[in-house]
Amino acid sequence: MSSPPSRRNSCRGVGCGNRASSECHVRRRGSSCSYFSSGGPPEDFSVSLSQPMITITFRFLLAIDLWLSKRLGVCACEESPWGSIRPLVRLLEFSGHVIPWLVGTVYTLLRGESEEEQEIMLNLALALLLDLLLVRAVKTLVRRRRPTQNRSDILSSFFVERYCFPSGHATRAAMCARFLLAQLVDTASMRVLVLGWAALVSLSQLLLARHYVTDVSFGLAMGYCQYSLVERLWVNWDCLQDLLLLRLTERLNRAYSGLWMADWKH
Repeated sequence: MSSPPSRRNSCRGVGCGNRASSECHVRRRGSSCSYFSSGGPPEDFSVSLSQPMITITFRFLLAIDLWLSKRLGVCACEESPWGSIRPLVRLLEFSGHVIPWLVGTVYTLLRGESEEEQEIMLNLALALLLDLLLVRAVKTLVRRRRPTQNRSDILSSFFVERYCFPSGHATRAAMCARFLLAQLVDTASMRVLVLGWAALVSLSQLLLARHYVTDVSFGLAMGYCQYSLVERLWVNWDCLQDLLLLRLTERLNRAYSGLWMADWKH
């Protein structure tokens, strides 16, 4: 006679078990998209009054940077609050990558119709290479670890570096925007478009949790200053042609003198 209640209780227990397991599965799925690595050591921002004032201020700023960067990483993975627009943000991120910029610059340089256009594209290519070298040098010197990315993102393992300070996308966006505004853009609408693109590319690094706020801020300032260096080291097309012609003449003279000496010995 007691079998029906026991069956009902057992079914209720099974239902509760399934519900608990599904909730645990949801929790695990959500925890896999944490902004910071669960396996890495936790950040220590504890301070004491015995520490120097500069140390306390530095730790306080790092804590703000960590908190703000975590709040802005809303497209870190598909389960994030704004995960639905992640493909669009990644496309925007790719527009600031060095590969399409170098390919487009070299193609325009080779297909240029005027020497002025070729000179601008040559200096833009040199500016992109300079940006790569400077960003890599600073990243190797600082060695700041990058926030956790989406582990299912296959392309990120090829296009995203280990270190994050400064943001290469931010430096490139700021430098290219200033370059375009100074050399190619002459209308107000295009200026707004270029500045908006640079701002959105930099913001995409925060939305995707690629960088901290300080990485992007320093990258923008660094890229802005890099163009001043590019202006000082500007390569004129005539000077480049004269230099290449001089080098070619020297090599031809050396080859001719070598052949003449060989014939004289024989």
